[in-house]
Amino acid sequence: MTAQEVRLCGLLLREHFGDVVERVGTHLLRSGAQNLRVIIHETGISLDLVKKSLCVLVQHGACVFSSGRKGPGSPAEYQTGCEQILRILRYPRYIYTAKTLYGDTGELIIEELLQRGHMTMSGTVKTVADRLTQNMEEGRSMDYGEVTSAFSKLVETHFLQRCPPVAGAGTTERATPATPATPGTPAAPVSTAPRSAESFPDCYNVPHVTLVGRGKRRLSSEDGEDQRNAKKAKLDPETQSHGDEGIFWQVNFQRFHLHFRDQAIITAVANKLDQTSSEIVRTMLRMSEVTTSPAATCTKPLSANEIFRSLPTNYNIARPILDQYLTLLVDDPMEFVGKSGESGGGMYVVNLHRALANLARATLESVVQERFGSRSARIFRLLLRKRHLEQKQVEDFAMIPAKEAKDMLYTLLSENLVQLQEIPKTPDYAPSRTFYLYTVNQLPTARMLLQNCYKTIANLIERRLFESKESKRLLEKSQRIEAILASLQASGAEPEQLTEVEEMITAPEKQQLEALRLHINKLDSAENQVDETIFLLESYIDSTASTS
Repeated sequence: MTAQEVRLCGLLLREHFGDVVERVGTHLLRSGAQNLRVIIHETGISLDLVKKSLCVLVQHGACVFSSGRKGPGSPAEYQTGCEQILRILRYPRYIYTAKTLYGDTGELIIEELLQRGHMTMSGTVKTVADRLTQNMEEGRSMDYGEVTSAFSKLVETHFLQRCPPVAGAGTTERATPATPATPGTPAAPVSTAPRSAESFPDCYNVPHVTLVGRGKRRLSSEDGEDQRNAKKAKLDPETQSHGDEGIFWQVNFQRFHLHFRDQAIITAVANKLDQTSSEIVRTMLRMSEVTTSPAATCTKPLSANEIFRSLPTNYNIARPILDQYLTLLVDDPMEFVGKSGESGGGMYVVNLHRALANLARATLESVVQERFGSRSARIFRLLLRKRHLEQKQVEDFAMIPAKEAKDMLYTLLSENLVQLQEIPKTPDYAPSRTFYLYTVNQLPTARMLLQNCYKTIANLIERRLFESKESKRLLEKSQRIEAILASLQASGAEPEQLTEVEEMITAPEKQQLEALRLHINKLDSAENQVDETIFLLESYIDSTASTS
């Protein structure tokens, strides 16, 4: 892992879990696997806080623990990785995808599981039903059965999965963050190395849950004592017997990433060709979701007859038209679709690796064009296509004057976007007897751009945190007034009282708040856009690694 990744992981941990968890997490990132005693000694944090920090990291899947390297009986060692922590960047995207596919209920289920790391099905259903009931009209409530149905659909489509069992650990190892009374539980030295969720057969098996009822509306006055009573009720085993004790669920990030990859390919086909072509590719991807391995370079072959029968009913295209579209997709230079046989009217596959490579290539070209202009982008595209060219050839093919082409090539070379390869005619490497060829290595360039994206998003987060800190007093005042207004509205206050409270914020303060919110929204939007680029580049690099 690089310094930029560690820096970004530290910022994410601090923003979501606090300074102590950030110190423990970044220490493990830099130092590798360590036992509890070494972590306490090297970080200088108290035993209780280190245990709680490790408990939070394990709860959210950002830390794994295993028996010590010295053999049986040695202290358990903890290890964390950047990949798990960097998923936090994509939380808004996971939640929005669940909302798009499964509505508000699916959105809240994913949100609860992301916030808490993992939960039981019954606990998730109750919490989500209560939250939905809170936002409904007076007298209406959400039935537990509707939330259970949405939960089951998420499991059926593999967006949710059971947490893998840990050998030698009881159910207390899966305590939720709401019960910090067992912060040292993950330190059990009897635990073994973690297994993937797919490695055991019941990964997507939904248990029979005896949960009947409707969501409850929490009154605004029920804040202090009632919340403590609710926590006690959650800890009482007699109130939790729903048939799924000890079965915890987590978000299947890999399934979300496959969905994001498929959507990126479908959008690229729609932009390159048309909507009908993208719908054909969408149908092919949907048909091969279950049969295709996540690391596969292409989907399983599908016949034209199968594709025709599986097309949505609202696409009334004749079979000859479908054959023409498939031929067009196969002949397209982007090579999103390939032909693998002639049986069944022709066998077709979606070239996942080539599609990701082309998307990454388009991203690199876009970055060069935005930073250095259209002429530099023309040279960059030329080198990608021709592989190796001398400076004179670049000038001729790109139709750019010699002086400008030379400056642009040297600029790209200084930014490591273009590489220079020397091919000597003689062993002495004399300049007069050496060919100097410019080239672009797409994979190293993508890795470099990925590190720049990590740096960019870390800068955006730091800027957003700085802006919020600078206006902390004003934000707190605004939140207090909003809370007072909500309380008055709930109690049926008169309009004069509401107006009087609203006037506690002056006009200049309102303008400052509006400008701050606009600025923070722009920074949030920029973070999401950079994360889309990060996802594309990571997918391309991982795909290249799996094919080599």
